[in-house]
Amino acid sequence: MAWSPAVAAVVVVLTTAAIWKGSDWLESSSERLSRYYGLPPVVQGSVVVAIGSSFPELASVVVAALEGSVALGVGAIVGSAIFNVLVIPAAAGLATATPVESNRTLVYKEAQFYMLAVSTLLITFAFAVIYVPGTAPLTGSVTRPLALIPLGLYALYLFIQYQDTAEYVADPAEARGVDPLRQWAFLAAGLLVILVAVENLVHAVRVLGSTFGVSEFVLGVVIVAGATSLPDTLVSVRAARAGRGVTSLANVLGSNTFDLLVAIPVGVLIAGPALIDFAVAAPMFGVLTAATVLLFTVMRTDLSLDDREAAALLGCYVVFVAWVVAETVGVGPGLLPVS
Repeated sequence: MAWSPAVAAVVVVLTTAAIWKGSDWLESSSERLSRYYGLPPVVQGSVVVAIGSSFPELASVVVAALEGSVALGVGAIVGSAIFNVLVIPAAAGLATATPVESNRTLVYKEAQFYMLAVSTLLITFAFAVIYVPGTAPLTGSVTRPLALIPLGLYALYLFIQYQDTAEYVADPAEARGVDPLRQWAFLAAGLLVILVAVENLVHAVRVLGSTFGVSEFVLGVVIVAGATSLPDTLVSVRAARAGRGVTSLANVLGSNTFDLLVAIPVGVLIAGPALIDFAVAAPMFGVLTAATVLLFTVMRTDLSLDDREAAALLGCYVVFVAWVVAETVGVGPGLLPVS
């Protein structure tokens, strides 16, 4: 049965809540399992917890690709990356009484490697337009061989993390009180809930897009990105309130690195070549690059994120959403093709 726009809007709200709950199970179990197995804090934040909190984005790409809506999935990833860079650090900074602490490892390794991830995915899209062009101008298909480029960079990321933490010695006390079987069960339940919720979310957003004539890429950038990024926000805010500012910010950068280098390529490997409209993707990557530079700057300033800097990040995201809405209704400067 076809959904009406009203039903689709309700489904978006309900699935967002379901994604939040499933991600809460997934992230808490991932964090406890990381402590149980003695992983270093940076790896917990930038790899394990980041991958766990990024599963909604990965699921959105795979589900959208299998339903023939690759643009929706790619839009969700790019929009989620912008949301993560601007909103999540802002929320963490405003939710705490003291500045969120950073460190040189985050600034000079995690942040800069993330910038490399942004560039690599953009180059992959450019290769798609050059070597596998579509019928329309500035379009191309990201094939399975091209998808291996960002995946290879993520493999390098994991290797670097392993090398940097090879001599880490865990505190046995951190593993006490953790039931690994129970946590693995919660992790599996979280994965199942997220998959079901994301499948219905993608369908609902496609209904809204066809009803109001909005491109699936733009809907992915705004609606799906916001819904799937909520878990990352809660994880980082909790970590910041607990005085773990490094973990809070590492989750943002690690999650975005995973989204860009793994989520889209995995969708291509599972569902086949993805058609990319470079005229739409390039402006979004321009925004993402500018947002990343801004986050890098505020993280490096005194190696902390204070309330004023957090408010500036949040204000930039409000401007971004206003721009996307203006372009969608036809009153913007015409930098983003949305039809």
